[in-house]
Amino acid sequence: MQRALLIPLILILLPMNSHAARAPATFSASRSVLVSDSSAGNMYAGGASIVITAPVGGDLSAAGGSVVTAAPVEGDGLLLAGSVSVRAPVGGDLRIAGGSVNIETPVAGDLVAFGLSANSLGRVSGNTLIVAANTTIAQGASGPVVIYGNNISLAGDFADDVTIMAWGRVALTASTTIRGALTYEAPMEALIPASARILGGVKYTNASYLPDAGTSRILSLISIGFFLLIRILGALILAGLFAGLFPKFADAMAQRAFSAPPRSILLTVLLGIAAFVVTPVFFLLLALTFVGMGLALLFFIAYALIVFLSLIYAGILLGSFFARRFMGRDSVLWHDGVLGMLALSVIALVPYVGVFIVLLFMAFSAGALLLMFFQFAFPHDGTASELL
Repeated sequence: MQRALLIPLILILLPMNSHAARAPATFSASRSVLVSDSSAGNMYAGGASIVITAPVGGDLSAAGGSVVTAAPVEGDGLLLAGSVSVRAPVGGDLRIAGGSVNIETPVAGDLVAFGLSANSLGRVSGNTLIVAANTTIAQGASGPVVIYGNNISLAGDFADDVTIMAWGRVALTASTTIRGALTYEAPMEALIPASARILGGVKYTNASYLPDAGTSRILSLISIGFFLLIRILGALILAGLFAGLFPKFADAMAQRAFSAPPRSILLTVLLGIAAFVVTPVFFLLLALTFVGMGLALLFFIAYALIVFLSLIYAGILLGSFFARRFMGRDSVLWHDGVLGMLALSVIALVPYVGVFIVLLFMAFSAGALLLMFFQFAFPHDGTASELL
């Protein structure tokens, strides 16, 4: 199959037909190009819309948004466009690259086409190479045919071998004749009606492009692991940034956690739990009224911010505990936040218990954040300046 692909690719790189090289060439370039005068030599055209309505005695090269050839081309054709329509015979080779490719007339030489969809309704006398998502050949071909694509439909009389690599469905219409061999790779066997004739035999290779159960399980585990790794790295970076940029704020939260009496710690945790539970109910009730929709949106943004900050400062709080317990240091540094968030991420992986511990730290952090925000909004005795 690779050898069959090399021959048409080499043809692409060869210089175009030079039988009309001695005649003067014609150049046309504009936003909209309409060629109504015949050219004895080669023709070159470029524009958003190109329509050829006069015969071309040499080669035709055109590039644009849309290319339509409605007159014969005696030489080779090189057409590059989003939409290509060939409505008149081509006397030489035809090379096309585009989104939509439609060839309605015979091609005397080789055909090479690349596109999203390719429909060949005229017979090709030479070799044929088509690479497209959806391919239809309606009149067969005189030379070897190589097709790469998704859904492929064949009809007509094929005088030589047909080689196909498909990711979808391969189908032959009724009375299709292939005088050579049909060699194809596809996820399922081709639809070959009883009236179709394949004189050289059929060689089918099952090519399933979907992973099996074992591979799917491995890929899912890799995806989950990659997602967890990215999430943990993002949390580590954010915890280090908040601890490094706002050290006094982190110190104040650590002081509240490690110096306050147990009763105060319990009340702070209960305040955080109440904020997590009551706030969603509150802004949902507000959203039921037209007037309260704006307030509900503001409460939702504030709630999301509290949850985000409580998670970040839960890791910083755990890191400050390690700094006090093992390093004898009261101040919180950026790497304490990174270490604490890493430990919190590992704890979260423990089934059931880990999630409960993380929620407990988050509840305390949320309660402490609300208390400190309240002190900042209504300062007394200079407490607001101490948090900055």
